[in-house]
Amino acid sequence: MFKNSHEQQAQPHPQEGSSCSWYPPSVVGSTNSSRPATPSSSASNSFNSQTPAEWSHSLSPVSPTEAAGVIALLKDKSVDELRKLLSDKDAYNQFLLSVDQVKIQNNIRDELRNETLQLARNNLDKEPQIMELRNQCRIIRTTELAAAQEKLNELDRQKEETLKFYSPASFMHRVQDAMNVTEEESEIVNRQLLDREIDLGTFVQKYKKLRTSYHRRALIHLAAKTSPIG
Repeated sequence: MFKNSHEQQAQPHPQEGSSCSWYPPSVVGSTNSSRPATPSSSASNSFNSQTPAEWSHSLSPVSPTEAAGVIALLKDKSVDELRKLLSDKDAYNQFLLSVDQVKIQNNIRDELRNETLQLARNNLDKEPQIMELRNQCRIIRTTELAAAQEKLNELDRQKEETLKFYSPASFMHRVQDAMNVTEEESEIVNRQLLDREIDLGTFVQKYKKLRTSYHRRALIHLAAKTSPIG
């Protein structure tokens, strides 16, 4: 009997407040270090099984200033209040929403959400205007753009013709044609003199003018032919 009673006294007593906690181990651990006995291992197991998996991924390091602000809110709470925060999710949420940092983040979130909704409304309000502009663009493409494209093609054709007309090869060809015409006119004047259709004075005047024009064009043709540009 003595042995049995001794063994019963040696068995450890269960810790107080063994109710399951849904907080992360870091929260429970920090509370245990500053307050009397509160669950640790059971709280860790409860957190892993009861909270969403992504919550652990969203945890981020807390700055010393933020931690000091939270500690200042917790230091005046009793042990029962702290235990209630660990076991009562509604109480925890109420406390969490009273923290200044959380209020600031919630305000920023609400502002961003409202701005996003306003932008979406503005975009929806502009949808009729956007459709009207699309219709106008379609009309421009099928009418005004087609006419402008046709005019541009005509201008391109004229440009090509102008460049071709003033090209060195075209210039030499025109000079050669003019020389041939002058040569033929000279032969005509010469036959008129032989056939006594014109007198000698008229012949000299016409023939001199034609030959002068012919030799001037011949010199131009020769200069263009020997030029590097040609």
